[in-house]
Amino acid sequence: MSSRANFAAAADELATRVLSALRGAEDTAFIARHFHTAPDALAALAAIRVIGADAFTPHVLTGVPFHTEDAAAVAQSFDAFPASVVGSPAPGDGGVVAWRDWATGQLLTRFGGERAPGTDAPPPTAADALTDTGDWQQWSVRMAQLASLATPGLDGPVHEAARGAALSLSRGVTRSLLRRDYSTAVRLIRWLAWLHHEGVALPLDPVTTTEHVRILGGTGPRAAVDLAVARHLLEGQLPQHPQDPEAVRR
Repeated sequence: MSSRANFAAAADELATRVLSALRGAEDTAFIARHFHTAPDALAALAAIRVIGADAFTPHVLTGVPFHTEDAAAVAQSFDAFPASVVGSPAPGDGGVVAWRDWATGQLLTRFGGERAPGTDAPPPTAADALTDTGDWQQWSVRMAQLASLATPGLDGPVHEAARGAALSLSRGVTRSLLRRDYSTAVRLIRWLAWLHHEGVALPLDPVTTTEHVRILGGTGPRAAVDLAVARHLLEGQLPQHPQDPEAVRR
């Protein structure tokens, strides 16, 4: 099995653990367990970097304790794949990876871990590409790549752009469904659910659209995580203070 296949399998495995935790079936340090039990340690660390902020969603959305072992595993993933290298904008990237790194670093700090170098501030080089909604087709594709930012507790220029572009995101969902690009539709649905949670009026009914997308294309562990997050946001039953230091279990 190639390294690329190893990395993809490890990312799916971690996403499955995240989904299990969102459903209340994980009560231990699942990120750390993912790393310590993996047959390929480097692939496991790469998976943590790929899943990024989504690894924190069980703690943000359900209030389950975040473990110091998990914080250590996330920090180790940044040591193996530094944000200063992985987050450097590539041609056509528009700073997408840098924004994902920022989101992961913000949540790591919020839940008691040490701040990851290179994630202190929103990436300035990405601002134009990710906040200019004039070309809604290209912009919605980039927003789909940033679905993990559609998480309560994260806020920045990308989120401000999303608040003012509900129509563009809705168009992106509709276009993706017409093109049978269900993976993009699932990620954009998560943004619509986040906007609903924020109290933004939407052109599409997010509940009906989420169920429609789930039936058509909600397959695979990572898509299942996006849909699970969307459902949590639509139901609105989030913990009041998930960021409190007491939420970190040592």
